[in-house]
Amino acid sequence: MHRLTLTLTLTLLLLLLPRLGSSAPAALPSDAVSLLSFKQQADQDNRLLYALNERYDYCSWQGVKCAQGRVVRFVAQSMGLRGPFPPDTLTKLDQLRVLSLRNNSLFGPIPDLSPLTNLKSLFLDRNAFSGAFPPSLLLLHRLITLSLSANNLSGPLPPQLPLLPRLVALRLDSNNFSGTLPSLNQTSLKLLNVSHNNLTGPIPVTSALAKLNPQSFSQNPGLCGEILHKQCPRSHFFASTAPLSQSEQSQGIVVVPSNTAKPKHHPRTGLVLGLIVAVVLVAALSLTVISLVRRRRAVVVVVERAVSGEGESQREVKVRKMEEAHRSGSLVFCYGEVQQYTLEMLMRASAELLGRGSVGTTYKAVMDSRLIVTVKRLDGGNSEGSDGELFERHMEVVGRLRHPNLVPLRAYFQAKGERLVIYDYQPNGSLFNLVHGSRSARAKPLHWTSCLKIAEDVAHGLAYIHQVSSLIHGNLKSSNVLLGVDFEACITDYCLAFFADPSFPEDPDSAAYKAPEARKSGRRATSKSDVYSFGVLLLELLTGKRPSQHPFLAPTDLQDWVRAMRDDDVSEDNRLEMLTEVASICSATSPEQRPAMWQVLKMIQEIKDSVTMKDAALSGLS
Repeated sequence: MHRLTLTLTLTLLLLLLPRLGSSAPAALPSDAVSLLSFKQQADQDNRLLYALNERYDYCSWQGVKCAQGRVVRFVAQSMGLRGPFPPDTLTKLDQLRVLSLRNNSLFGPIPDLSPLTNLKSLFLDRNAFSGAFPPSLLLLHRLITLSLSANNLSGPLPPQLPLLPRLVALRLDSNNFSGTLPSLNQTSLKLLNVSHNNLTGPIPVTSALAKLNPQSFSQNPGLCGEILHKQCPRSHFFASTAPLSQSEQSQGIVVVPSNTAKPKHHPRTGLVLGLIVAVVLVAALSLTVISLVRRRRAVVVVVERAVSGEGESQREVKVRKMEEAHRSGSLVFCYGEVQQYTLEMLMRASAELLGRGSVGTTYKAVMDSRLIVTVKRLDGGNSEGSDGELFERHMEVVGRLRHPNLVPLRAYFQAKGERLVIYDYQPNGSLFNLVHGSRSARAKPLHWTSCLKIAEDVAHGLAYIHQVSSLIHGNLKSSNVLLGVDFEACITDYCLAFFADPSFPEDPDSAAYKAPEARKSGRRATSKSDVYSFGVLLLELLTGKRPSQHPFLAPTDLQDWVRAMRDDDVSEDNRLEMLTEVASICSATSPEQRPAMWQVLKMIQEIKDSVTMKDAALSGLS
C-alpha cells in the first residue's frame, strides 16, 4: 500500500514539473516580477489580490494597464496599502507613464525613481512618506504632474526644480518643507500648491508665479513678497550677514541669514562701523579739496581754449565726464545705459550677502523701487589695478560688452579706496549650485541635453568676449556662470581677474580651473587659458565632479571615466563621447594645441545639429 502511494506521488510530481517550471519566478516576465516584489513589502495587509495563472495575466490585474506586454500605467490609489515603498521594484517598469499610489498608508523614504525616464504623472500624495525631497525626481524630464502633498517630507526644496521643463501641476502642500522657494518659471506651469509648509524668504518674482493665487503659498509664516502683499524684512546694505567657510567663499554659495536668529552685538562691530564712517568722511573731505583744486584748473583750461578757439574732442568730453563722476563720488553708468538710480538709493537698499572671492564680495541689493541688482565690492588688493584712471578705462571697455550669455554690467563707482561694480540680478542661482547642490552633492550628473545647452551658452559668451575685444574672462568657473530668467547660462565676473587680490587663499577647485601656463608666476593668462577653463567646466558638467576631483587621464581613459560617472542609456554613448572629446581638446596641456573659442563653439553646435537631425529621423520613422 505504501509502495502504491509513493508511486502515485512520484507520478503526479513528474506530471506537474513542466507546469511548475513554467510558473517559477525566473520564468516570469520582468514587469510581473516587479509588481509582485512591490506587493510583497508594500501590501502588508494583502489588499492586492494578484494571482498569476497565465504568462500575461498581470496586464489584467487591478490598476495595471499594459501596451504590447509592458506596464505603462499602475494606479493603486485608495487600496489600503501599508508598508514601505521598496526600492528596485516599480522602478524596473521602465515603460511606465503613470504611477499613482495616493491615499494609502505607505511610509519611509521615497526610493530612487530615476530609472522611470518615461514617467509623465506621479501621484504619491496622502501617505506618510518621510525624508527629503527625492533628488531623483529632478532627472525625470518628462514629468507633467507631480503630487507629493500631505506627507511628512522635510528639508529644503531643490533649486533645480525649474529644470523640469514640462511641469504643468506641482503639489507639495501639507508637508514640512523649509528654506526658500525655488524660482519656478516654467511657461507650462498652471497649478502650484506649497501651502502649509515652513518655507521662508521672498517669493521669487517670475512670470509663472505671478499668475498664481496667493492661497497657493498660504500657511507659510516666513514667506513674503509682492504676491502675498507682505513686505520682506530689510537689512543694512553691505552688512555682513553670516561668516562663510573657505569653500563657500571661493564658490560664491548663497548664505541667507535666518529671520528668527537674534542679532548679536559685538564690540568689534561698533568699532568697524566707526572706522567705515570715519573713512567715508575723510574720503568726502579729500574729494571736496581735490574738486576745488581741479575746478580752478578746469576754469583756466576752458579760458585758454576759449581764447585760442580750441574745442573739446569727443574723447576729452568723455574723460571730463568720468573725472567729474569720480570727483563727485557718483555712479558711472555704462555706455547707452539710462540712470535708474543713484548711489544714495543704492546705499539705502536692503542687502543680502551672496559670496566672497578673490575679486571681491558680492551682494544682492533690493532698492525701495523694488529694482534688484547685484553689487560686487572689489577688494582692491592688487596694486597693479589700484590706479583710478586705469580702472575707469578698463570698466568703460567692459561696460560696452553686450551679449545674451553675459550678465550685463550696468554701472560702476570708485572713490578713495572704494570700488563697486553693478550687474543685473540673476534669479536662479549659479551653475555650481545647479550641478553640486547648495549643501550636498547631487545624486547624479545633469542630463546630457542640459549639459549640451549650458555648454553652448557659455561657449557663446566666451567666444563673443574674445572676438569683439582683446579682453579675456580670466576667472571662469561654475560659480561665475549664473542662470537667467529662462535658465539660460550667463557668464559673470568677466574681465575682472586683473583686480583680484593675490593674497586671497585659493582653494583646490579654483586652482584646477587655471591653465598650466597661468599657474606660473609672472605669466599672463590668455584667451587659450579661458579655453582650458572651459574644458574643465565641461567635464564638471558631464560628471558632476568638482574640478579638484578630476583625474589626469589620456583621452581614451577620459571617455571611460566620464561614462563611469554617469548612468545614461547605451544609445547616448556616442553623444557623450563627442562632448567628452571637446572637453579633452580644450584642456590640453599646451596652449598651442587648444582650439580658439569660436572653434569650440562650432564643435558644440555641430554636435547639437547631429542630435537634432537624428531625433528628427527617428520621429519620422515612428
